[in-house]
Order: sequence, then structure tokens, then C-alpha cells
Amino acid sequence: MFVASTYVKKEMFLESEPDLVIIHANELITMNTAFGAPRKGESMSELAIFYDGAIAIKDDRIIFVGSTDELMSKFSFGEITRKIDASNKLVTPGFVDPHTHIIFDGTRENELSMKLKGKSYLEILKEGGGILKTVRETRNAPIEKLIENGKKILYRMISYGTTTLETKSGYGLTTESEIKILKAIKVLNEVHPIDIVSTFLGAHAIPTEYENRANEYVDLIISEMIPRIVKENLAEFCDVFCEKGIFSIKQTRKILETAKRYGLTPQIHIDEIVDTYGAKLAADINAIQAGHLLKSNDEGLKAMAEADVIATLLPGTPFCLMSNEYAPARKMIDLGIPIALATDLNPNCWTESMQMIIALACYNMRLSPAEALAASTINSACALQRQDEIGSLEIGKKADLIIFDVPNHNFLPYQFGVNLVSMVVKNGKVVVDI
Repeated sequence: MFVASTYVKKEMFLESEPDLVIIHANELITMNTAFGAPRKGESMSELAIFYDGAIAIKDDRIIFVGSTDELMSKFSFGEITRKIDASNKLVTPGFVDPHTHIIFDGTRENELSMKLKGKSYLEILKEGGGILKTVRETRNAPIEKLIENGKKILYRMISYGTTTLETKSGYGLTTESEIKILKAIKVLNEVHPIDIVSTFLGAHAIPTEYENRANEYVDLIISEMIPRIVKENLAEFCDVFCEKGIFSIKQTRKILETAKRYGLTPQIHIDEIVDTYGAKLAADINAIQAGHLLKSNDEGLKAMAEADVIATLLPGTPFCLMSNEYAPARKMIDLGIPIALATDLNPNCWTESMQMIIALACYNMRLSPAEALAASTINSACALQRQDEIGSLEIGKKADLIIFDVPNHNFLPYQFGVNLVSMVVKNGKVVVDI
């Protein structure tokens, strides 16, 4: 395993008196970008570790990463410097969750019993459950309620170590309801410590009023929703749920090509239930990331590798659907596809914990703890085009990090079902202290 060496990008930082220093970390995992960003293949296991590591922070930026001895020799500390002793603890970059659906109203706990009786996702959807139930309740909810619902989720997420996330609209499916959801996301980004990246997912399902008229709904998305959302600067990415019985390859391509012309970066939900050749489409349209990928064929996966599309894997979803089939992560890594991990938090897969996702990825997709950690930090930052700011602990980057009350990174999937976080630092400030 690679052991990190000090890498100073800006010597001027050494002249600053830190606001916060963390010393004596048993493992300080920097995930530095010397191995590439995103990481692929064998480089996903190279964590760039300092043993007895230390980090210094000024304002919201990292000004030193290295050994404790080196930090103590380079800096003088005044009364303003807070020191945190991380002896026998693990320090990592903050988790980046690149695929969530946190803005909704209502719950669907009754669907668990339906799944236990053998009903499929699509069967529940046809009976008026699933996404369509959430759409009905979210349409009726005032924006204030959506914001309060989102705050509760976000505070749990940050307590588990998530410092940046992406979240989508998609539970409105009318122009005004989609805008309401995106405005709620914008408010949450302004008032909550977690940085939130916004995605337009008007193509999440066919609303009941457009049943058997899917092409007309696609036209509404293209002619009205996308222009309004771009004009009001409410989203950075555009996503489509490309799946049999929902949005076809042709419809998905039409939506995402339009989004690109308006300046939105394409993402795509693909091949979750059947192989629609969505992986090939993700490569063709140069999507930044593609989610799910349980059924993708080898031709599509190879195309994704060549196009550098990030595979965002969501092991919480098959777990909640009680499926024994997970995305073929080992095959993807062998093909050179960069892997990211995400919670896919939504009313069907309700977990705020990236720690839980790391455990599922290791036990059910055979990722190593190191690979899962890379997928949850630097690669997830790349899936949101934020790798220059977050995802690794390097001088000049934002000071977003987690201190875990465990001695090394192998504990993250090993000790599961509990919160291993001791502290979370966001933008250089301690925001969680357990």
C-alpha cells in the first residue's frame, strides 16, 4: 500500500497560523490525486496514507497535510489554534454522495410488506404505489414542508459523515412542481452546512395524466421544463430514468441532448431492471455518471470505460428490493470503469448512511474497503465535477473531513450497523462532535 509523502502546492500556506489542527491520526487517508481523478483499476486501492498523520486548516482550506512531527516543526500555534488529538482514530475526506432524492413528502413503509409477498418494483408502480404515490403527496406539499423534510434528512446525513451530496427533482412531474422541488433544494443549500448539487429529473416517471402519451410528456420536458429551469438557474445536471416501461432509449437521448444544448450536464439512470442498452447510450452522450447498471451488457460497459463515464453504484437499492443481483463492480473495475458509490436515498431506499453503503458494497459487490472508500470520496467528487475542491485531503482544497472512532479504514465495512463517526469538519468548522 502506498504511504503518502507531503505535497505542498502553495508554500504561502506555511506562513499562516492554523485555526484548527488534527494530530496523531492513526491513519490519515488523503486520497490525493497523484493517482488520478477519478481512480480506476488498481489505483482505487491506493489510499495515500499518513500514519501518525496531521492536518492543518485555515479558514475553510487545508494548509498542511503530513506527519504529526512535520506539522509540529513547521507551525507555531497561538491561542486561536484548536488542537484535536486523533490518536487511534481514522481520518478521511468527507463522504460525497452523488445520487440522492431527498426532496419528497410522504412515506412508503407499507410497500415493504408488498415486496415481502413477492411484488416487483414495476408491479407496485402499476398499482399506484412507488414513485407515483410519492408524486401525489409531493405535489400537494407546500415548499416549506419539503424544506423541513429535507433538513431532517440532511442533519442525519452529515452526522454519518456526508459533507457534499447531489440530489434530484422528479417527484413533481409538472413544471411548477418540479420548480418547487428545485427551489427547496436551493434553499437547503443556502441554510445547511452540507453542499448540495442540484439535478433536474423531470423524466423520473410518466405521470398518470400522461398515461399512454409518453411522447407528449417528453415534449413538455423539452419545450417547457428545461428552458424554465435553466432560465431560473435551478439545476446543474439533467437525469433520466431510462428503463423498460418508463423512458425509452430514444426518448432519453432526446431529453438529454436537449439538456446539453441548454448547458445542463447529462446523467442517466440505466439498466436497473432490464438491459435497455443504456450503458452504450451513457457513453454516446458523454454522461458524467450513470447510475444502477445491474443489467448492463459488456458492449455498453466497454463503451463507458472508453468514454470515461463514472459508474455510480447504488447497492442500497437491490438490498431494499430484496434482490440477490448487484451491479458487477469487479467486472467494471477490471474494464477500467471508475466506480462511485451513493445511497440513492429515496422513499424506497431510505438510508442516510454512506457507511452502510460501503458495507453493502464490500459484502455484496466484493469491493475492498479501500476501493469502497475511494468510490465514496474522490470518485464521487468526480461524478459531480467537484474533484478540484473536495474528495481528497490536499493543500488548497476545502477542509471537509471525517474523524472516525476506529483505528483504520478496514473497520468501515467490518463494524457495520452503527455510526462510527467521532467528528465531522465541514468548511474548516467542527459541525458534528459525538
